[in-house]
Amino acid sequence: MTASHEQAQGPFNPDIHRVGRVLCFAAHPDDIDFGAAGTVAAWTAAGVQVSYCIMTDGDAGALTPPTGRTSLPCATPSNGVPRSLVGVTDIHYLHQRDGYLEASHEVMKGVVRLIREIRPDVVLAMHPERNWQRIQKSHPDHLAVGEAVTRAVYPALENPFAYPELAEAGLEAYKLPWLWLYAGPEERENHFVDVTAQVDAKLAAIHVHVSQHPDVAAMEATVRQGMHLNATRAGLSGERSAEAFHVVAINGPGTIAGF
Repeated sequence: MTASHEQAQGPFNPDIHRVGRVLCFAAHPDDIDFGAAGTVAAWTAAGVQVSYCIMTDGDAGALTPPTGRTSLPCATPSNGVPRSLVGVTDIHYLHQRDGYLEASHEVMKGVVRLIREIRPDVVLAMHPERNWQRIQKSHPDHLAVGEAVTRAVYPALENPFAYPELAEAGLEAYKLPWLWLYAGPEERENHFVDVTAQVDAKLAAIHVHVSQHPDVAAMEATVRQGMHLNATRAGLSGERSAEAFHVVAINGPGTIAGF
């Protein structure tokens, strides 16, 4: 499911690095669907265990004012439809206020707790760097997710003295192998996943969030075009679609241990 063209360029090689468990972080209930739902659908179809953590409830995300809303903003925790459409049923919430998310120790501790519980091979999160080409990808909550997860992954996650109450509760320090970041600057992206077979599932999940878009047809066309451009950048031939990530090796053969 991964573009072979990128295997020599990026650090992650699917022929060598096997993935059995993934934990995905997002600010709002629609973020993963736009950024990585095709990859998630491919993973779940291959038997990978995928969990989601949505940090806010998405309660400030509709286009209409709070009074007079006729649809759920972003799809709130009571609406799990988009998760099942890509094969994910294990969903967690940090219940932070939409629009006010920060990389606080409260949030980072929640991230560390969940990663230590699930102990995934890959943590997928929004990118902490602003995308100046399309600033809408860089909602402040998105950047806060990336900063909180990146700071939690190292060093707190693998430091037994960080948040000691977690270790006392039986959640031992854990060395994460891989961090995959999405929705970041194009120049940071070093790994592409061929999601041609998952496009319909991705779009079906996105369509749940119609409250976010005044022109649904234009939104879908933009998503399709973006995936085609990713495929071209990855060197995939024909009418292919791909999702792009900035993959970072956190712990591997060349990692130097220490805090």
